[in-house]
Amino acid sequence: MGSLLCFLLVIILPLCYCVDATCSNGKCKLNDECSSNGDCGTGLYCFSCPHGFSGSRCVRSSVTDQFKLINNSLPFNKYAFLTTHNSFAIGGEPPNRRVHRVTIINQEDSVTQQLKNGVRGLMLDTYDFDGDVWLCHSFGGHCHDITAFEPAIDTLKEVAAFLSANPEEIVTLILEDYVKTPKGLTRVFTEAGLMKFWFPVTRMPKKGGDWPLVRDMVAKNQRLLVFTSIKSKEQSEGIAYQWNYMVENQYGDDGRKAGRCPNRKESSPLDDMSKSLVLINYFRTIPLKPITCKDNSGGLVDKLKTCHGAAGNRWANYVAVDYYKRSEGGGSFKAVDKLNGKLLCGCDDVHACVPGSTSQACSAQKA
Repeated sequence: MGSLLCFLLVIILPLCYCVDATCSNGKCKLNDECSSNGDCGTGLYCFSCPHGFSGSRCVRSSVTDQFKLINNSLPFNKYAFLTTHNSFAIGGEPPNRRVHRVTIINQEDSVTQQLKNGVRGLMLDTYDFDGDVWLCHSFGGHCHDITAFEPAIDTLKEVAAFLSANPEEIVTLILEDYVKTPKGLTRVFTEAGLMKFWFPVTRMPKKGGDWPLVRDMVAKNQRLLVFTSIKSKEQSEGIAYQWNYMVENQYGDDGRKAGRCPNRKESSPLDDMSKSLVLINYFRTIPLKPITCKDNSGGLVDKLKTCHGAAGNRWANYVAVDYYKRSEGGGSFKAVDKLNGKLLCGCDDVHACVPGSTSQACSAQKA
């Protein structure tokens, strides 16, 4: 009997250990429990969202590259891109003015890290300040010591470095623009080394037409799209006036209300088909970091469906969020996968599209 018991213990104990043991060393998958980032596989990180789940789980930290997964052979407006709201308003950024900063924070990764994780749209607020162009999260159209983050050229150089290191990537800058200095933006874009990537206004479609093919934009090295909120700069500096090319829903709390998707007051109605790009905002007026993980999950996808109808049955090209990596699992990354799936093959996830297809083709196994 004693020998039999020992034999059973030898067999059973290892089995119990395997059942109870958690994954580790990069082997944990999406939504698996984890104790550190090193436990999670590629494209994931270990995160706690008390408002969504207990403990820590592996959640997504990067975007699916739709160009490599499917193709880059369609017009630019046939794809969707993750966008960060106030990309420059980063927690933990040291003050540049030796003054304690008193303003709202919207992100927690550097712009370089945002780009590495697949963010392709950056929302930047540009101001005249201290004899230069600065990025500020301010009020009343004026930058102050307590609302200033950094000179715009610092962030623009990060974008230039990324585009240089990644010759097949395209980045969009959407400027809430308060710069009144003549050619002030042109100067900082030139000094940052970005003009060689500039997508010219003359190639932007009018009356809702399709944009050039992504592969052609890459071949011509015209991989930086820049939009300004000041109409006159399209003529004076060759910077595209956002509302000539894009529709956008209301931002903040009013834009988050369920079942509604009103347009931002500066934008024409979302179903204005003369504008071929659609931008959907989904973030609170005052960001609440601890609950953003929940906001970026189910509610975001629901909003995209509502706005699809409001935009004349068009899926968004840009989806803008705060704290873009925070979620209950897939979050903003899953939302962009859904958008690209709908745009590229009519399916609920881009991974269901037939690789290499340039038509509405869905994989039968994943549809």
